[in-house]
Amino acid sequence: MKKILVANRGEIALRIMRTARRMGIQTVAVYSEADRHAPHVRFADEAVLLGPPPSAQSYLRGDKIIDAARKLGVEGIHPGYGFLSENAGFAQMVADAGIAFIGPEPHSIEMMGSKLAAKEAAKKFDVPMVPGIEEAITDVEMAKEIGRRVGYPILIKASAGGGGKGMRIVEREGELKEQMERAISEAVSAFGDGSVFIEKYVTGPRHVEVQVMGDTHGNIVYLFERECSIQRRHQKVVEEAPSAILTPELRQAMGEAAIRVARACRYVGAGTVEFLVDEQRRFYFLEMNTRLQVEHPVTEMITGLDLVELQIRVARGEKLPFTQEDLQINGHALELRVYAEDPLNNFLPSVGTLTKYRLPHGPGIRVDGGYDEGMEVPIYYDPMLAKLVVHGATRDEAIQKMKEAIAGYEVEGVATTLPFGRFVLDHPAFASADFDTHFVQHYYTPEKLIDSHRDEAEVAALLALRLHLDHKRQLKVVEPAGSDWKNRV
Repeated sequence: MKKILVANRGEIALRIMRTARRMGIQTVAVYSEADRHAPHVRFADEAVLLGPPPSAQSYLRGDKIIDAARKLGVEGIHPGYGFLSENAGFAQMVADAGIAFIGPEPHSIEMMGSKLAAKEAAKKFDVPMVPGIEEAITDVEMAKEIGRRVGYPILIKASAGGGGKGMRIVEREGELKEQMERAISEAVSAFGDGSVFIEKYVTGPRHVEVQVMGDTHGNIVYLFERECSIQRRHQKVVEEAPSAILTPELRQAMGEAAIRVARACRYVGAGTVEFLVDEQRRFYFLEMNTRLQVEHPVTEMITGLDLVELQIRVARGEKLPFTQEDLQINGHALELRVYAEDPLNNFLPSVGTLTKYRLPHGPGIRVDGGYDEGMEVPIYYDPMLAKLVVHGATRDEAIQKMKEAIAGYEVEGVATTLPFGRFVLDHPAFASADFDTHFVQHYYTPEKLIDSHRDEAEVAALLALRLHLDHKRQLKVVEPAGSDWKNRV
């Protein structure tokens, strides 16, 4: 494999290309008109314009991507995450074109793309499940019967869903009809499929996921776990590895369960098996993401492995160069997703020009970014600017390093989630690892964020005043009494 096309944009496209270049592989970028001058386009050896900015006319045009790959002699296509990364039809089109899809087989994507099919497959391999139903429903009366059986609160989830869409928590039966209708409507709008399933809502849940890697020779390993419980709108913002709540025994049990899930769909490549962990430290299968995850760098930091390199090698038919016994955890890593979002305004996207954009540097600090100073943040795509990742010998050291990295990250022109990240790190619940997926609902408000920075703002204001007064004193010239210097030539 001497040339690959990266069917994505932004920071993940650039991150994949850097590994490919290090491996001596040429890269082809694809881009929309909005990304004409983006860093990933400039970095690639070749670049192909797909079309106008909207994704449906550019990054989701699998036919154009494959056509470009054929014309340029591409041997592999890496989809990154998002866009076409979990589209089984696209993966099949790539294979039919005689090009390697740097990801799992289409059948694995299809099976795990349906939450119900995934649960059915995992159940056969003795993976723990949240109590609920095994089939999709749309009937409210049936939903009421299930709610009475499993007990409230319950969770309604779209079968074809993701990203929190088509998801509703129901506390009591009287709310069920309205919430189910909303979930079905959302599911139809987002996925074209209104089927939902119902399960017991796990109280105090932690979102812990396990990274797996499989090759074409039947070998599958787990690369430990990531804690992803700090979320807003059911989407992750802060991730860490390893999880602070897992014992070695629980880590092994979850890792082995993740491998069983991967075997259930004959998985090849990098994938993530997601679990919920309740207050009694019981874990339940949630879903499998059949792609590289946004938060994969924290796994790389604690294992010393390059997951993109492993993806490429597996796609070339190579065996994994290690066994489970060879793997161990080294230190602790944190990732903050730096979004162009306003945490003071319900995390709404903040588009504009990056009038100032300076990244932090130093030992143990990594920034996977896709923007440069002076660039526009477009409205067409996910507003993530970069992933800020740090590594320390301990969790406390990693937290301190992340605080320093946030302080060294300079952004002007758009609002970002950097202040929210600092709020999380400073909160006692995070410091003590005593939190769950409701962290934002329980602890965060815009007012609390402002209060947390009030002392810093007051110090900054006093310092600015002091510098201003000093500056005035230095510039002021005192005229001696009786002087006529103004009249001298």
